[in-house]
Amino acid sequence: MARPDSGPDFIEALARGLDVIRAFGPREPVMSLAAIAAAAGLARPTARRMLLTLEELGYVRAAPGGFELTPRVLDLGMRYVLSRNLWDIARPHMESLVAHTHESTSIAQLDGSDIIYVARVAVPKIITLAVTVGTRFPAMPTSLGKVLLASLSSDQLERVLAEPTRSGITPPWQPGEAECAAELRDVSARGWSLTDEQLAPGIRSVAAPLRDGSGQVIAALNVSVHAAETPMDKLVGEYLPLLLQTAGAISADWAACQAPPQVTVAQVTRAQAAQAQAAGAQAAQAQAARAQVTLSAATNAQSVPVPPAALPAPAVVQPPAAVPSQPPASPHMTGPAGQAAP
Repeated sequence: MARPDSGPDFIEALARGLDVIRAFGPREPVMSLAAIAAAAGLARPTARRMLLTLEELGYVRAAPGGFELTPRVLDLGMRYVLSRNLWDIARPHMESLVAHTHESTSIAQLDGSDIIYVARVAVPKIITLAVTVGTRFPAMPTSLGKVLLASLSSDQLERVLAEPTRSGITPPWQPGEAECAAELRDVSARGWSLTDEQLAPGIRSVAAPLRDGSGQVIAALNVSVHAAETPMDKLVGEYLPLLLQTAGAISADWAACQAPPQVTVAQVTRAQAAQAQAAGAQAAQAQAARAQVTLSAATNAQSVPVPPAALPAPAVVQPPAAVPSQPPASPHMTGPAGQAAP
């Protein structure tokens, strides 16, 4: 039965699956099938199918007395945070890159055998294919796609390339399996990729990977140019170093942002606490003893009488001898034999 105010594109099964996840309360880590069905407002057979599907996807697992959520559920919420941060982190670096190259730059991620543009700072130019956020292209003919495909394992790559493209585009470059493998090996060895009118006439681009704190490739960044305006040596010689520098800066900021906002304080055992307390007590006792010795020495010095013979005799002050009067000294220098200097 459709929900109130739901549109024609509303998927009831998806909503029921989310209802099952939300059925788990703060103090109910494990719930029975009957309790989950009641909390989600579903029939028990429907709730059971939802739970088994979520279990197969890794979001729910069976437990004594029913079912419980897995930590993978946290991934659903973190996806929003991480996707928002990627643009926030990359934008100033991308804008700086565009200011230096005067060419468009984009970030894309892999979706099956296609790439999807997720961020872009564009310079208005007339090109064969229009690109906006959300645009989908076949991965292999693009510099972004080559970087992303080169980061996959051989098994992952085989599965991805077996999927048909959903871009609706037939690129002029249709490499065979051996050519794809050789191209991706070169990209992996270089650390960047290049495409020259392989996706569409007039489009050239270079791309570099964006990595997280563990070194995993999470996206790719490119600079795209018009082939009639920018020769290959300028694209590789001038723009590529700037691109690599920008990709490194975005990756570094992304890794720092990805780190959880928490610190771990070293645990102190009871034995360590007792040892520290004993050391502090010993130090305090030693300081008190030193203070007592100093005080006793000062007291004894004041109480011991000094014999008169030990006292120094008073000094006798003699009157100064008479000095014959002389004329005042001249401010001028004197020469030999008392003659005034000229």
